Amino acid sequence: MRNNQVRLNCGITMPVIGLGTYSSQNDRETTELAIHMALKLGYRHFDTAKIYGSEPAVGNALRKAILDKTIEREDVFVTSKLWGSDHHDPVSALKQTLQNLGMEYLDMYLVHWPVKLKPWACDPVPKEEDFEKLDLESTWAGMEKCMEMGLCRCIGVSNFSSKKIERLLDFASVTPAVNQVEMHPMWRQSKLRETCADHKIHVSAYSPLGAPGNAWGSTAVVDSPIIKSIALKHKATPAQVALQWGISKGSSVIVKSFNKDRMKENMGSFDLKLDDQDFLEIDNLEQSKTMRGDFLVNQTTSPYKTLHDLWDEDI
Repeated sequence: MRNNQVRLNCGITMPVIGLGTYSSQNDRETTELAIHMALKLGYRHFDTAKIYGSEPAVGNALRKAILDKTIEREDVFVTSKLWGSDHHDPVSALKQTLQNLGMEYLDMYLVHWPVKLKPWACDPVPKEEDFEKLDLESTWAGMEKCMEMGLCRCIGVSNFSSKKIERLLDFASVTPAVNQVEMHPMWRQSKLRETCADHKIHVSAYSPLGAPGNAWGSTAVVDSPIIKSIALKHKATPAQVALQWGISKGSSVIVKSFNKDRMKENMGSFDLKLDDQDFLEIDNLEQSKTMRGDFLVNQTTSPYKTLHDLWDEDI
């Protein structure tokens, strides 16, 4: 890892800290302002998705910055994601995403979940009648086509268990460059990190602070007495400890804060060095997953009847 960048198996580099742009009250202006602020603070990696509804704001803010010569397109790394309703045609979906962004290519395109939905199912929480049988082979062939056509520089997955990664590799011509999953000091993903490392797949962490600001998240990580005491010892903040833990494990971290001081604080996590004692203490923290994916599990139409079906041994 050099200059706070990581080299991916597809040969390109990705900034280790990314700004996530999912917010429940996704208003365009707030998102654009946050991106302008982030650029000033040194952020160069921006993470969006069709389902977040933030692609137009992300594109607008970045295009403005490119126009006024603050940055060049090559300086920024943009990730978006294929929603379940577009599994039947990733190429068209990516073309639509690029139109939303007003860009010619994405740096990274991820399969958002191992879940296929009916083409009209565009809600973040699918209805029972929205599910279809997952045909990962054809979805992945479509993703490979996106890359072949130059619509994106790299492809990857998100929310894939170790077992689902192995299954994908049985037929993939292109190995995913990234698996973006929940990962933080209280959901450490050691088995998944091992599987991904075996195949040179980079693990990118969403909710690296346990998603304290999200409806489904929790403040357990930043409020943990252990994390707080490590922070005190290093004259850092609990958030910086959590982020540096993720970075030390070789992961990139996608942080979602539109608050200037927090953005600055998150960038400051690079200056922190954790010691062996800190890692030991974190390894002993009780684990709990905040993004469980219950909304993708049902007894009738989903391929996943239980949470165990969705996450396999990784839960």
